[in-house]
Amino acid sequence: MHLIVYLHGFKSSPSSNKAVMTQSALVKYADVQWYCPQLSPSPRVAMQEVCSFIDLQVYEKISVIGSSLGGYYATYLAEKYNCHASLLNPAIEPGRDLEKYIGEQKTWQGDDSFYFKPEYIDDLKELYVSKITKPERYQVLIAKGDEVLDWKEMVAKYPASLQIILEGGDHAISDYPKHLSEILRFQLD
Repeated sequence: MHLIVYLHGFKSSPSSNKAVMTQSALVKYADVQWYCPQLSPSPRVAMQEVCSFIDLQVYEKISVIGSSLGGYYATYLAEKYNCHASLLNPAIEPGRDLEKYIGEQKTWQGDDSFYFKPEYIDDLKELYVSKITKPERYQVLIAKGDEVLDWKEMVAKYPASLQIILEGGDHAISDYPKHLSEILRFQLD
């Protein structure tokens, strides 16, 4: 069994477009187990819950896919579990970038909201991977037109990794369907 863990971004959910498209594309693979949880706003709790789930599973292979903040988490998990990670416009410094979001936040999908606490910044910093250990285990999809994150930071964080750099584009990677087969090939090989 191949366990594929998908981690959504900040203010997002398992019902995000990229998560739903990826899950739909994996339905035809009988030996794949999909796990895409609603992540807690607390980075510490989110990673504890995801790691607890992973540790209870029986699998031959594990890989992770992470979008934005989920890419930051996926980097942490790839190092912890020594597995492949596909990162979609990954957050590089969320401990810095999310400080301005402390307070009440509305989710992108639905009418739910949550409170992003100041201590979550410290939690994010505890999960920081200063340098990846095996560049070959990472695939990074980077849109130069990302209006939220700096694409140059993404490139610099994952040197010698498989980087798919898109001219233009946006943070949501609106043309994700064009790149999904590349993501799946990296995940399933």
